[in-house]
Amino acid sequence: MATTTPTYLPAQILWPATPRGVHQARHSLERQLAHWELSDLAFTAGLVLTELMTNAYRHGTAPGRKTGVTVLRVPAGVRIEVHDSVDLAEGAPTLTEAPTDAERGRGLTLVDTLTAHRWGVTDRNGPGKIVWATCTQPSA
Repeated sequence: MATTTPTYLPAQILWPATPRGVHQARHSLERQLAHWELSDLAFTAGLVLTELMTNAYRHGTAPGRKTGVTVLRVPAGVRIEVHDSVDLAEGAPTLTEAPTDAERGRGLTLVDTLTAHRWGVTDRNGPGKIVWATCTQPSA
């Protein structure tokens, strides 16, 4: 009998809270998506992961801590979870409207659009929070 319980593959991976860590995580995600035969999600899921990790290292990761990433296979796509070290009570990420001349501030708006509003934030065991987003194939 087939199981319907999702499995985390790979287990949470810790990445440096740096632009290079974001780059490495994105390439790891692309390899995992290819393994799951979901390469058509690579661009969208990679962009979502990039935005969530960038927010984590800029706003949610204490100095010297790493950013955790977990990717969960879900029907028609993947759920990307970014674990940081700053508690939810200290500030949850929120959608904002960036001024037209701003160089930053559109990341979560982009995530919201790319995931059709399927993202959120939750507490986690231990310090920090989880910011997650679900990316699905266009037909889903």
